[in-house]
Amino acid sequence: MPAAFPEVLDARFAPVAAGAGPLERLCTGAVWSEGPVWLRESGELLWSDIPNDRMLAWHPRDGMRVWRERCEFVNGHVRERTGAAATGALLHCSHGRRAIVRTRLDAFGRPEADDEIVVDRYQGRRLNSPNDVVVARDGAIWFTDPPYGIVSDREGHRADSELGDCYVFRFDPATGALRIVSDLVEEPNGLAFSPDECCLYVTDTSAALRTDGGGHHHIVAFDVIGGQDLANPRVFAVVTPGLADGLRVDVGGLVYASSADAVQVYHPDGTRVGRIPVPEKVGNLVFGGPDGDELFICASTSLYRIVLNTRGATS
Repeated sequence: MPAAFPEVLDARFAPVAAGAGPLERLCTGAVWSEGPVWLRESGELLWSDIPNDRMLAWHPRDGMRVWRERCEFVNGHVRERTGAAATGALLHCSHGRRAIVRTRLDAFGRPEADDEIVVDRYQGRRLNSPNDVVVARDGAIWFTDPPYGIVSDREGHRADSELGDCYVFRFDPATGALRIVSDLVEEPNGLAFSPDECCLYVTDTSAALRTDGGGHHHIVAFDVIGGQDLANPRVFAVVTPGLADGLRVDVGGLVYASSADAVQVYHPDGTRVGRIPVPEKVGNLVFGGPDGDELFICASTSLYRIVLNTRGATS
């Protein structure tokens, strides 16, 4: 694989690309890689191989291993907050359980108890298949709920939707209240906050299952009002080729989105400022590593990494 470097399309991305390392393929062997999350305790990267119904781990010393099997088709993952830091339990989006699930970890990043269902129903009806999840500074859990885990048995269990639509939800662990915060995104998928949490970015991947050329492959930006509500939806960027599945934001507010052939990088004003070519279709990505400056990229069968001159907003 020839080494790939960030492509600077706008001078505002140049400081991030300056001195950036080449793209490395760390390991391979998955069917569809998704949902990466960095475990600070063990210094390793976890991610989902959804069709194989397993979670994988990569450590710089030990390489790749199976972290968990028969995990009910988990997709996105995030750490809960302990005080001001995202170093608490591990939250999973489970297609199979149609739920947000919690795994409590010990001081070495190992599961220490049976998984717990955090939320799996809205007004008595089962969720579709939670896909991606973020945790705000106040501890609230925001997640997307498209149909991808119930449309077939490949990434979940085929079933009818009990909700009849797809939503972005906000769950308050303190009160147990689950609220719909948006029904405007046709098939909401990845999501990420701006560094100040005044903006929420949500990808719409409704083009993924369409055969007629319809559907969306864009990112929608919302204003976050009072940490609880969304307003002023607008198309932030149309992603091509392919679509934006997962996305992340760095400390400077740049948005990094997956696409069919690269990680596309956008300024907060919506301008595409950079591109990181990847030789496989990109599913999701996350900042990690000891200093938070390593961008890990889940792309189809493989896990990639590139070191950038920035850090993730939540690293």
